[in-house]
Amino acid sequence: MIDKEKIKKAIRMILEAIGEDPEREGLRETPQRVADMYEELLEGYYREDEYIQFTERSDLVVVGPIRFYSLCEHHLLPFFGYVYAAYLPKGKVVGISKIVKVIHKYARRLQIQERMTEQIAEELQKLTGSHDVMVIVRSRHMCLEMRGVKAQSVVTTAALRGEFMKDTALRSEVLTYFAKEASQL
Repeated sequence: MIDKEKIKKAIRMILEAIGEDPEREGLRETPQRVADMYEELLEGYYREDEYIQFTERSDLVVVGPIRFYSLCEHHLLPFFGYVYAAYLPKGKVVGISKIVKVIHKYARRLQIQERMTEQIAEELQKLTGSHDVMVIVRSRHMCLEMRGVKAQSVVTTAALRGEFMKDTALRSEVLTYFAKEASQL
């Protein structure tokens, strides 16, 4: 679990280092609030969900857009956006909420988008029992927008497995669906 007392001490030290008074009325509870926030935002390290599969027939399952929030491991600033996922079932399907839980499990960690995309794809392969998985992540990074280059940009990453890598028509069909859904946001 997260050591909230260490976080509180560190935040207090940061406040002092920037010339603030941690005992000032508006800041007095800030170390506790930040410790509570990190516990919530980083719950993906400790999350273990049970997944249930259902014996149902389906040719293709496409899910998204699913909103996520994460923290960049380089600057501890947020990045957020949407995940789109698809798989070809192999005789079993999983509950859609389970796919959302997988996404949140990996988003709720210190991350880089490229790794998160790969982790989601790998877990979806295990969860669904299908090698045929596609995950697209589109997000905005506050480390790009608030500091450094200060440029607004959308970053897109993809993990293609099995038939989604080989079959361009299938990949195009799913990408068309993702684009249609994205335009409705």
